Amino acid sequence: MPNLARTVTITRVMDAVAAGQTDQEGTVVDMANAEGVVFIAAFGTLGDDAVTGLKVQQGDDPTLTDAADLAGTAQAIAQTDDNGLLVVDLVRPAKRYVRAVVTRGTADAVIDGVIAIQYGTRVLPTTQGDTVAALETHVSPAEGTA
Repeated sequence: MPNLARTVTITRVMDAVAAGQTDQEGTVVDMANAEGVVFIAAFGTLGDDAVTGLKVQQGDDPTLTDAADLAGTAQAIAQTDDNGLLVVDLVRPAKRYVRAVVTRGTADAVIDGVIAIQYGTRVLPTTQGDTVAALETHVSPAEGTA
């Protein structure tokens, strides 16, 4: 059975962003070699009355100058969910390029980052991008010093 790490492509598509109220767009993800992508947005402190969420956009242009929101992908995180996650799983997008957008308003919200995990890749094993510093696989390792 293949292990998960060798069958998906993991990319950090948004770095940490200090407390603020402006929307933040993630790096564009090329879906040419994948069936789907899971976006995982991690948050830090959410201010009182913060209106914070995650949505997904797609387009034909590699820079997403033609970006359009995807219906139903918008999620919101409660202002009381400090250090929480929002997850959107996008299967077979109609267009080649997609990105996550973190929406923020009303009160400050800290973004810890957004990760994209592409799956259903057509070429295996996958190659990880520059945002993955290291990846190891261990099968039934012996106990001892890590």
